[in-house]
Amino acid sequence: MPEISLTGVLVVAAIAFVVPLLLGLIPSLRLPSVMVEIVVGIVIGPAVLGIVEVDLPLQVLALIGLAFLLFLAGLEIDLERLWGPRLRGAAGGFIFSAMLALTVAFTLWGSGVIEAPLFIAIMLSATALGIVVPVLADAGEVATPLGQQIIASASVADFSAIVVLSLFFSGESGSVWSTVLLLGGFVLLVVAIGIALAEVGRLPKLGAALQRLQDTSAQIRVRGAFLLLLGFVVLAQVFGLETILGAFIAGAVLRLLDRDGMMTHPRFREKLEAVGFGVFIPFFFITSGIQLDLGALFGDGAGSLLPVPIFLLALLLVRGLPAILYRPLAGTRGAIAAGLLQATSLPFLVAASDIGVELGTLDPATGAALVLAGLLTVLLFPLVALALLRDDQITSGA
Repeated sequence: MPEISLTGVLVVAAIAFVVPLLLGLIPSLRLPSVMVEIVVGIVIGPAVLGIVEVDLPLQVLALIGLAFLLFLAGLEIDLERLWGPRLRGAAGGFIFSAMLALTVAFTLWGSGVIEAPLFIAIMLSATALGIVVPVLADAGEVATPLGQQIIASASVADFSAIVVLSLFFSGESGSVWSTVLLLGGFVLLVVAIGIALAEVGRLPKLGAALQRLQDTSAQIRVRGAFLLLLGFVVLAQVFGLETILGAFIAGAVLRLLDRDGMMTHPRFREKLEAVGFGVFIPFFFITSGIQLDLGALFGDGAGSLLPVPIFLLALLLVRGLPAILYRPLAGTRGAIAAGLLQATSLPFLVAASDIGVELGTLDPATGAALVLAGLLTVLLFPLVALALLRDDQITSGA
């Protein structure tokens, strides 16, 4: 058996434990744990202290963490709530957002700020669904019409951005048309697997066995979910698509299959979140910080930081401006809060920047600037949105 050092894994695991603990001990800081984890990763990485470098064990755990993050994001999508006017509104808002993203990206390209306008446009069009939902829950807005519309819009934005990224920038695929065919084959196979799993799940003996084993040492539903996640990730790789697409769709499929969750296994979702956020996902964020190439970003002095506020404003414009469509539904304050939440984007920016740098489509400095802009959206936008939503509730007497 080859000798593998787990020192880096130990350091990252310690950071993953200490960061949320310290934030819990100092609640007045009100900093998102994700943001702090990435920042600490930058500090311990080669860009600053050089304590940890990303080796094979960290690469594997970070990849599983990314897959779990997108898996849980897909699990947030409730197609029953999305259907109808909300879906039409979300789709219309995303089309508006995509047009803005292309306009902004090609303007930046014409100005010499970026070199890959289509890739940047895709990155600017996503929303951090996994961050938006907890913020809405804290504000008591998840079940409100505005909260549901924001969730619908974030779901459509995340799903569309992942699909388009896989369509145009998959490392193993050829032309766009061949990728379209591969994507179509992937979707058909996913549908077939979903139908087969749904039919198998109706078997009385199997259902009884699952219920009997779900809370034993077997934890059979958690193992099945992990198998589904890895299966769809590998399936996406086989079709030459990005693994994040397979992970995201695995979560969406599980959401469709898990319709009776509150009746037979109410803690199933908590278990998946415990495995994801408690074990794997912190490795993705901290490792992303370690790998962030600040040297490329600061290579030309302070002037090289100029893209960071530009990208921050671009995210606010591309994802925030379409929220003006919600003004009849929630008023001016609600629409502004919705725009800020829709402009909150970090996990997809981190994942997409890694993909872009690996493919040679994105230079490391631009990727680092986009991630830093994403960090600022997570730090600033949800706090302002929460304040607006709370003020709006007080004004309306809620």
